[in-house]
Amino acid sequence: MFLDRKDGINIPLLPVILSGGSGTRLWPLSREAYPKQFLSLIGEQSLLQATWQRVAPIVSYPPIVVANNEHRFMVAEQLRQAACTPAAVLLEPVARNTAPAIAAAALQATSEGHDPLLLILPSDHVIRDVEAFRLAVSEASAAAQAGQLVTFGIVPTGPETGYGYIKAGLGKGVRPVEKFVEKPDLATAKEYVTSGAYYWNSGIFLFRASRYLEELERLQPAILAACKTALAAAKRDEDFIRLDEAAFSSCPSDSIDYAVMEKTASAAVLPLEAGWNDVGSWAALWAVADQDGDGNAHHGDVVAVSCRNTLAWGKDRLITLLGLEDIVVVDTDDSILVAHKDRVQEIKEIVSRLNADGRSETKLHRKVYRPWGAYDSIDMGDRHQVKRITVKPGASLSLQMHHHRAEHWVVVSGTAEVTCGENVMLLSENQSTYIPLGVTHRLRNPGKLPLELIEVQSGSYLGEDDIVRFEDVYGRG
Repeated sequence: MFLDRKDGINIPLLPVILSGGSGTRLWPLSREAYPKQFLSLIGEQSLLQATWQRVAPIVSYPPIVVANNEHRFMVAEQLRQAACTPAAVLLEPVARNTAPAIAAAALQATSEGHDPLLLILPSDHVIRDVEAFRLAVSEASAAAQAGQLVTFGIVPTGPETGYGYIKAGLGKGVRPVEKFVEKPDLATAKEYVTSGAYYWNSGIFLFRASRYLEELERLQPAILAACKTALAAAKRDEDFIRLDEAAFSSCPSDSIDYAVMEKTASAAVLPLEAGWNDVGSWAALWAVADQDGDGNAHHGDVVAVSCRNTLAWGKDRLITLLGLEDIVVVDTDDSILVAHKDRVQEIKEIVSRLNADGRSETKLHRKVYRPWGAYDSIDMGDRHQVKRITVKPGASLSLQMHHHRAEHWVVVSGTAEVTCGENVMLLSENQSTYIPLGVTHRLRNPGKLPLELIEVQSGSYLGEDDIVRFEDVYGRG
């Protein structure tokens, strides 16, 4: 049920936040299991949280969020922290690009007879001038209400070759789209910027839900049919709508640009100057980050001497730079990146090589977040692994068993309720227990403070797939 809000601009506006990406262009900070929309890159909020806060005062409904199934608990937790209760969280079992994702959201938005304006928002962008963005949304709403499919064209600040471009027709305000063009070479990009008729393609859209579905049915009926089936057969629980895997997997994969916007006669564009950046590379993050007088942008414990235009990103360890220019240094718990700022778009080649070698560093951080808390793998050998485990108050791990490893648990702080076979015991600070190989066990935090413990695993195989779950409140197999 969508509940109208009385504050903000007086249009039936429903945000659709697209959070299905798992890009690694900001590797090693962004990874497949923890991509950039969940990172706090500018300010204290994550990009996902900032996306919601940007539009919260002007929308009529809480958002529909479309997310990767593997990210569902991070989405729910981060939105909870941002005081947002979504109207729905649609989970994609596989990635099928933006046209199907938006189709599923539009079908959900109209399922109770409503036909709101959908404001389509990527969850991983930065917009510095929030008020200018809100005013642009308000300005575009009349055209969207009238049936146009409006996109927001970013007024270019230079001949950028990393973005697609939109050529606008004559006029002021919302105007017809003449054509969409692919990422140009530098000479062409300079021509586009000089002409004043071309804008960067932001990936932000505004249109009535019914109009998008009408155009999709006319132009890409196979996408709409697959999404209808996937939503009709979806499994629903209190927090998520899990799109049917078979139906959604059969859906053609296509972007909204290719599937609809480049083909429809109703495409319109509104120029936008609001400090937009898609944070698509470390160089892009450097451009929007706070810089010192020498153009250095630093995060964490960084000391730089005689450096210019550098970006250094760290967390716990000291990073020192000496006599460097246009260099990026990123330090995480398990990886370090050192790159020239002009070459950071090529990070995908490093990621591809790591994937080909079967390395886990492209997928997981050393610290891995779970719905119950997190674990940090602080040491590993041939037959042992040591983890620092944090369990949220009231949270519980699954009732489980391992075939190949035993575990020792030492409570560092908080209270642990431990189930080991038929026995249930409470452990407090500095107490420990042993979980033999093959014994059913569970860990729960019955207290009001986080539970922290050290887990020492020993055995012939220590992989995360050596878990047999018998009961799990989070719906994992």
